[in-house]
Amino acid sequence: MKKIHLLILKAFIRPFIVTFLIVMFVLLMLFLWKYIDDLIGKGFQWYTILQLMMYASATNVAMALPLSVLLSSIMTYGTLGENYELVAIKAAGVSLSRALYPMVIVVTLLSISAFIFSDYMLPVANLKFYSLLYDARKQKSASLIKVNVFNNSFPGYSIRVGGKDAEDRILYNIMIYEKNQTYNSNNVIFAKQGEMFKSPDNAFLILKLKDGVRYEEGANNQGAYNARQTFTRFRFKETEQKLSLDGFKIHRTNESEFKGAYQMMSSRQLLDTFAVVKKNADRNLAQNFLMITPYSRYFTMSHKPTGIKPQKLPAQHILSAFRIDDQLAAVTNANAEVSSIKDILKNKGENFREQNSVLRRYLVEYQKKFTLSAACLVLFLIGAPLGAIIRKGGLGLPVVISVVFFLIYYIISTIGEKSAKDGSVSPVLGTWVAIMLLTPIGIFLSYKAANDSVLFDIEVYKRFFVDLFKNIFKKKATETGGAGV
Repeated sequence: MKKIHLLILKAFIRPFIVTFLIVMFVLLMLFLWKYIDDLIGKGFQWYTILQLMMYASATNVAMALPLSVLLSSIMTYGTLGENYELVAIKAAGVSLSRALYPMVIVVTLLSISAFIFSDYMLPVANLKFYSLLYDARKQKSASLIKVNVFNNSFPGYSIRVGGKDAEDRILYNIMIYEKNQTYNSNNVIFAKQGEMFKSPDNAFLILKLKDGVRYEEGANNQGAYNARQTFTRFRFKETEQKLSLDGFKIHRTNESEFKGAYQMMSSRQLLDTFAVVKKNADRNLAQNFLMITPYSRYFTMSHKPTGIKPQKLPAQHILSAFRIDDQLAAVTNANAEVSSIKDILKNKGENFREQNSVLRRYLVEYQKKFTLSAACLVLFLIGAPLGAIIRKGGLGLPVVISVVFFLIYYIISTIGEKSAKDGSVSPVLGTWVAIMLLTPIGIFLSYKAANDSVLFDIEVYKRFFVDLFKNIFKKKATETGGAGV
């Protein structure tokens, strides 16, 4: 028995590792394709891109792990069935359910590890990833100077060049507007040619200009009574202009500013934060009645007996008991009270809906800590018997079937999660609906596999349809012959 278990474990581990790495690579390529415009051409150091890719890989585990379990389990038992090893195992008196025991234990441990990862490591990875991605997207482009465009990337400068060489080093027909902060004026530089390079410490961009002229405006030197300013023109054969590159360096935002997001919290933090937000929402809801009472005259007028005998009137004839002037005043006052209360309740209603949306998001994220582990178990429950039924290994038919089932799981879970966040369904139902729908399918496939079902045998279906058509044609021929007689 131990040899059989070791055989199955060895047959599972290699496909699982390979498929997990392949899926992670595909998801990483999708990430790069999505954010390629925000990363390319900004002069990042290689380790910054590597960090971002590493954090993105960690955030993709929630999608890659269930798909890898499904695909590897189909490949494992499909290969065993294709090589008639499952037949030999059953011939030795070992049932399929008993042969699944070691895999059930391994996948259970894998599910527990997935929960620990999603509860402790994933929030840290999300915090690092989203904070770094936010700073990377804010980063200015490293394409410092573009041709025939006024470039305002450098604070206090606006630069325009008429042309560049193939190496982006030599510039032609240069125009530089420099903001003079002292005199609140502009200095202008024109140059026929220039050379662009960075300082050794990469702190400055140096423009070595040739054959140009510089125009400066300054304060007057003839006393305060003369409002005219001085205007100076310099001609030069060669000069240098230093531009700071500090704005092109990535500046990291304090990570504490992102810790309030629900993706960056563990299950315990989500529950604690949910309790605080729920308490504030209940307190605000209880204060709504106290806020609208001053705007209703019913609550501000005295309710003491006046000695006047009350009269009972139908609701539609109440105003007829008053004079026309009193009727007009009553309707006007009532309309003003209703408008005031309506405005207050409108703002309160928007705040209440926003708080409920936040509460639902916390509950959805809390439930997702557990659905990752459940998804691994359910998809294994589908993949293992499915592989034993189709009896095909490799990366052909198992990949197609696993992708189909995973897409079903992913689409249902995405729709359920979105519905839960919108308030259409409860957060528990929205996050667990995919698991609840796929679990009966897994149980059904396990039953069919245990009974050597031919559920996916194409030959059986071919024979069925061939016999069906034969019977139909035979029946028609019989009816035709009978009618002829």
